[in-house]
Amino acid sequence: MPSFAGKVAVITGAGSGIGRALAGQLAAQGCHLALADIDADSLEATAAPLRREGLRLSTHVLDVADRDAVHVFADRVMTHHGGAHLVINNAGVTVSQTIAELRYDDFEWLMGINFWGVVHGTKAFLPHLLAQGEGHIVNLSSIFGIVSVPTQGAYNASKFAVRGFTEALRQELHRTPIKVTCVHPGGIRTNIARSARFYQGADGRTDASRAAARFDRLARTSAEQAAGIIIKGVQSGRPRIMVGADARFLDHLQRLLPAAYPRLLGKLMKKG
Repeated sequence: MPSFAGKVAVITGAGSGIGRALAGQLAAQGCHLALADIDADSLEATAAPLRREGLRLSTHVLDVADRDAVHVFADRVMTHHGGAHLVINNAGVTVSQTIAELRYDDFEWLMGINFWGVVHGTKAFLPHLLAQGEGHIVNLSSIFGIVSVPTQGAYNASKFAVRGFTEALRQELHRTPIKVTCVHPGGIRTNIARSARFYQGADGRTDASRAAARFDRLARTSAEQAAGIIIKGVQSGRPRIMVGADARFLDHLQRLLPAAYPRLLGKLMKKG
C-alpha cells in the first residue's frame, strides 16, 4: 500500500499512544479513519482535531475483548465507509506481577484485550478484505513477544501469542492480495505503564509510581516516532516491523544468545 490517500484505516486503541499518533499521521496523508477505543473521552480527544472537510471519520466506543461487539463494529465500518483497507489491531494493556501471585482474573482481562482483541479484529474484518480483494492487517505485538522478563509473564504470553497468530496468518494468506504485518515496539513513551494493573516490579518491591518513572527513563521512542516507523513499514510491505533501537538490539540479542539473554537482560535492567 504505497499510498494511503483515499483509503480507509481502522485503528483500535485509538484514544492514546501509538493509536492516536497513527490516526493523526494517516489523516495527514489523506486516509479516512474508523477509530475505536473503550474510553469515549480519549477517543473524542483523538478525533476532534482530525475532523475536516473531505475526511470521513467515524468513532466507535468498543471493548475489543467482546467478540460480538467487534463483529458489529466491523459491519458498521464497512457500511459507513464502504470498505476498509488497513486494519490495525493496536489496543493493549499490561499487568505487572509474578506468575506465582498473578490472579486469574487479571490474566483473563489482559488476554481478552491483548490476544483475543487481535483475534476478534482479524476475524471480523478478514472476510471483508478478502471479498473486496485488497487489504492489510497490522497486529501489534511487542519486543516482549520476542524476549521475556520477570513480572511480565501474562504480557509476554499475550504478545508471543499475537506474534505466532500473525505469522501463521501471513503464511495462510500469502497467495491472496491481503498483506499481514506484525509490529514489535520496544519502550514507547505512552500511558501503558500508568494504566497497568501494577502489583510488583521486576525487583519484587518497586511501587507503581517508581515503575512508571523508570519506564519513562527507559522508553526512548515517542508515540509519534513509533507511528512513523509503522506507517513506513506498512507502505513498504514489511512482514515484521521493529520499533526503536532497543527493540532491534533485543531482537538481535535473543537471536545470538537464546539461552543466555535473560541473564544479560537482567543486568541491563538493574543498571537502568
